[in-house]
Amino acid sequence: MKLDIIDWTPGGGVRFLDQTRLPREEVYKEVDSIDGMIEAIKLLRVRGAPLIGISAAMGLAAAATRQAAHGGLTAAWFEDAAKRMAAARPTAVNLMWAVNRMRQVAEAAFAMKRTPQAIAEALRVEAQRIWDEDAEMCRAMGEAGAALIEPGATVMTHCNAGALATGGIGTAVAALYAAHQQGKNIRVVSTETRPLRQGARLTAWELSKAGVPVTSIVDSAAASMMAKGEIDVVVTGADRIAANGDVANKIGTYALAVLANAHGVPFYVAAPRSTFDLSLESGADIPIEERAAGEVDAAPGARVFNPAFDVTPADLIAAIVTDRGVVRPPYRENIRRLFD
Repeated sequence: MKLDIIDWTPGGGVRFLDQTRLPREEVYKEVDSIDGMIEAIKLLRVRGAPLIGISAAMGLAAAATRQAAHGGLTAAWFEDAAKRMAAARPTAVNLMWAVNRMRQVAEAAFAMKRTPQAIAEALRVEAQRIWDEDAEMCRAMGEAGAALIEPGATVMTHCNAGALATGGIGTAVAALYAAHQQGKNIRVVSTETRPLRQGARLTAWELSKAGVPVTSIVDSAAASMMAKGEIDVVVTGADRIAANGDVANKIGTYALAVLANAHGVPFYVAAPRSTFDLSLESGADIPIEERAAGEVDAAPGARVFNPAFDVTPADLIAAIVTDRGVVRPPYRENIRRLFD
């Protein structure tokens, strides 16, 4: 499974697939500035917690390359750029994680008084390393997640946690790709994922391209399918996981977890270690992004509440699939071991 999601341009910029145009058009954009990448992240042209982090790192490297060519790459410039990039979206912890890694490389290079061109190259190398590491984590999560899926299972997933959201084959969807490649004859049910329909537009699109049988449903059909025994397992991704195992993910994830538990359906979450935030004790501490009212098709004059994420309590999650294997309760203790 290989999708051309993001890459470097020959001139040192970043080229990415504009996900707002899918599934009807495959349009690519190029940026080499901080403002350009911030806009892409805010407008969801690139999205998904791991890919946001990768894109931010590549954007910083591309902008630094341009600054170096014009004699403007200074420590002060980079610190300002890093702060602005880190603030592009508040919930996905991978963004801050990747920016901090880039910041550490820049600080070391500036302290060594390296040339602007050498500093820019060091940043590009680190951004590529972040991308490569994520691709490997996706492969590992796919193998671990596929082991939880029985042959012939019907798997429900929410939003998009596939190749479009990462630097590899995905987090939650990586398990689906792996199970499919293992000949398990799985079927996938992809929720539409309102209000921006990432499940119908993106997950169904990429699974169809990969030859994985997929059915799209409106979000409110999930309960009736579970009640009829038509869903065997639910697997979603995550944008931030607190120290106690509470998970922030696309709005509607919590509802699916409640439904899954009510109907005896295992509910799994898949995420790399870069998505864990051990500085937060619980999901109550996770900042939740609220997006523009215009994204919701409401009557003129109606007030709109449009949170991008919700928090699923750890006690509703059967297991968390990571790049270091499957984590089960007690989460606080076992999550800590991931980082020992």
